[in-house]
Amino acid sequence: MLFSSIPFLYYFLPSVLILYFVVPKKLKNAVLLLSSLVFYGWGEPKYLILMVASIIIGYFSGLLIEATNEKSKKKIFLTINVLVNICFLGFFKYSDFFIENFNNLTGLSVKLLNIALPIGISFYTFQILSYTVDVYRGTVKAQKNLINLAAYISMFPQLIAGPIVRYSDIVSSLEERKTDFSKVATGLRRFIVGLSKKVLIANALGELCATFKASDDKSLLFYWLYAVSFCLQVYFDFSGYSDMAIGLGKILGFEFMENFNFPFISKSVAEFWRRWHISLGSWFRDYVYIPLGGNRVKKSRWIFNILVVWFLTGFWHGAAWNFIIWGLYFVIFLILEKTKLVSLITKTKVINHIYTLFVVIISFVIFDAVNMGEAFYYIKAMLGFSSAPIISTEFIYYLKEYSVILVSGLIGATPLVKSACSKLTQTKTLRVVVGVLEPIVLIALLVLVTAYLVDGSFNPFLYFRF
Repeated sequence: MLFSSIPFLYYFLPSVLILYFVVPKKLKNAVLLLSSLVFYGWGEPKYLILMVASIIIGYFSGLLIEATNEKSKKKIFLTINVLVNICFLGFFKYSDFFIENFNNLTGLSVKLLNIALPIGISFYTFQILSYTVDVYRGTVKAQKNLINLAAYISMFPQLIAGPIVRYSDIVSSLEERKTDFSKVATGLRRFIVGLSKKVLIANALGELCATFKASDDKSLLFYWLYAVSFCLQVYFDFSGYSDMAIGLGKILGFEFMENFNFPFISKSVAEFWRRWHISLGSWFRDYVYIPLGGNRVKKSRWIFNILVVWFLTGFWHGAAWNFIIWGLYFVIFLILEKTKLVSLITKTKVINHIYTLFVVIISFVIFDAVNMGEAFYYIKAMLGFSSAPIISTEFIYYLKEYSVILVSGLIGATPLVKSACSKLTQTKTLRVVVGVLEPIVLIALLVLVTAYLVDGSFNPFLYFRF
């Protein structure tokens, strides 16, 4: 079940919220758990067993780690938990990838398993791992109530597309949380804005990207139009889902961390990754990079640490070489920036910004490619090393056709709208006007989104490989 679907918006969500607010406090986590299991099992009931097994293993691992005073035993329990969950993730997500590469290396023809990827497995696996590691480190107490822990791990608002919520950030809310009209209103606003970003902007840009790939009239500028459109599609799709998750969290009484902070205004690749998918970056920093030694080691070791983190970051996104190359691609620029070599070339903010956008746009061409052959072909065409003309009739047509969406996307990817809204509420009169207009605009957006969904418009789910 997707957030951007009629069954979720008009059947599942209203039913869950009514039940959630009607039951007493002590039953809210049970309602949240039950609704999350229904949400997850809606499309993949057989994989409920896998998620429940992971939760139970994580639950008992936490209790065993906390119960023993011997560090060696704590480490054994932690290691078992990590290995089991990584094996689950590896088997379901990466088994065919390893078989394919084994066949390519040996010339054999081992049959692929063709296992469907359980949706959200990368997200809930990371949450289980961070929970047990934090219990091992002593930063959180093991959760004694299985329902509370299961509600945290399976929580439907952030299950399929993040952000990756840490147990330490919401443990107090699991035990005691309050909701009021103000929080519900803020959450609804955030949810509708995120839903609109996904359906009205990301989906439209996805249509443009699909049209480009099917076109026989590609040109240099059409390649660039596709590349920019795909960057914006991923941003509005992913940040839209994060907005919806954060909004639903507020309605239910939780505070989830922000996952995006206008990454396209960055003036370095390092800054871009501090602003993009923040929960994933901070997870790898705290549970992989720092334990490996971070940057407080010899230069050669630091480079190794960076390589490990970005190899895993790429591999986390999908079981294909283009994702691994995509992750390692960023290592080059992060090392260059850290060693100040890039600063010798980029001495002004404008050039820094252009350099960062160029690196990021090229990276997402690699990210979206079916294979590395296609990625290299697209990049060559974008740089003018192909027989494609500079401009084509289809480029002109689709640039005009999607001009409003493209301009909306480009403006929406900057803080301009947020700043304008902030300025509008600085005076009492304008605050009153905004207070009156805001619900009208939000209702209009919801009606427009509903019309698109009823019409059966292009509505892809980009996270099936995660």
